Amino acid sequence: MANLATGNTPQVILLAVIALSARFSTHAYFGTIDPRARGTEYMKRAAQLLDPSEVSLTGIQVCVLLGACRIVDGDAAGESVYYGMACRMAQLLDLPNRACETRLERETNIRIWHTLVMIDEWSSSGVNIPRQISQPPNDIPLPMEEMAYLSLRQHDVPNPLDTQGSISLLGQMIVLNNIFKQVNQLNVKAAQDQDNTPRTVDVQELTIQLDAWEASLPDYMRDSPSNLAHYAAQGLGRIFAAVYLGIYHYGQLLMYQFLHHDASNNPTTSHFSQRCKTFAEKLCSMVYAALDTPGCDVLYNMVGHILVIASTVQIHTLLFADNSDEIAAARSRLERNYTILLRLRQVWPSLDFCMMRLKVFHRACIVSMETSFRLDDWMLRFLSEFAKPVDDRNGGDSSWAVGDISITPSSDFDLDSLAILLDTTPNP
Repeated sequence: MANLATGNTPQVILLAVIALSARFSTHAYFGTIDPRARGTEYMKRAAQLLDPSEVSLTGIQVCVLLGACRIVDGDAAGESVYYGMACRMAQLLDLPNRACETRLERETNIRIWHTLVMIDEWSSSGVNIPRQISQPPNDIPLPMEEMAYLSLRQHDVPNPLDTQGSISLLGQMIVLNNIFKQVNQLNVKAAQDQDNTPRTVDVQELTIQLDAWEASLPDYMRDSPSNLAHYAAQGLGRIFAAVYLGIYHYGQLLMYQFLHHDASNNPTTSHFSQRCKTFAEKLCSMVYAALDTPGCDVLYNMVGHILVIASTVQIHTLLFADNSDEIAAARSRLERNYTILLRLRQVWPSLDFCMMRLKVFHRACIVSMETSFRLDDWMLRFLSEFAKPVDDRNGGDSSWAVGDISITPSSDFDLDSLAILLDTTPNP
């Protein structure tokens, strides 16, 4: 922000930032432009100014911003290319170990490196390709606490005796990202199993990791309304919410395979199925709390994907639960989720994919409730490849693009569609 105030921000970064943020602007200049289209020209200009042969911190930052611009427009390949360039530049610079003159530079490099590792896991799983940073070193320190980082001055000199202070929110996201990587690997193996037997032992091991992470947190970092309000007052509410959206999403992914076996009398299977539902409920609750708390609204496009997955868990309850209170709660969550998805869709073109995926999933439930939640190749793509459309489970054409979908209030994504999703009664 200091560079921006003094006019020292490179033009290419400024253009890329505007390309992402203009959709939220209330300035009269954008008043007549569809929020989804406001960033297009800025993105094109930033892409023209980017020199891929200039391996630099600025180049990394621009590639990350342009990658984000591409995925929100539904261009998964473009996103992957830009993120791949960012990762390669960071590797060429040996960014986390690069000699630095100031503490601010050193800490910024560490934060960017860890962010790239997390982006690489999400992006690569989204298009089902190998990770660019496949084996990140384990000796890179975690980022310092956010307020300490924000208080660093431009010319603070690095001190080799400095030690890490309080744990940071970004540091927690990094720890959880390692669990996310293992969840992705486990689900790939589970989808390949011919007998479709749930991998109970492997799931139990990762469950222990998730529970141990939560148990290790200090009280001020736990999921509670007061902590959310505390971080919001510091301007860190969205990051706090992102930490918990992460763990709850990883939890629902980890245990999703047990929804298919929920009707069995196996206590372990039933336990994990219920925990999947609990993670999905907590994810929804965190989204709602963040949207209801000033300065915490989680309006980035990836919320659409994880909310669709959580919504399918609510559909499972509507289809198979026999408790009227559970059914009513699931209906309420599904209705609110749908409203949030429509809101996100007003600014992110990629939400067209999310809405279509929810409809495709619902069609699969109509065709066969018994197999709708089976973790096979189709379900793996549905859960992980958020950047791609999915075809009908029992065959169908998936060659449509974002632009093929109508965006009018009378389109396939109006409240009538919600009524169809909710018009589901549990099995007797």
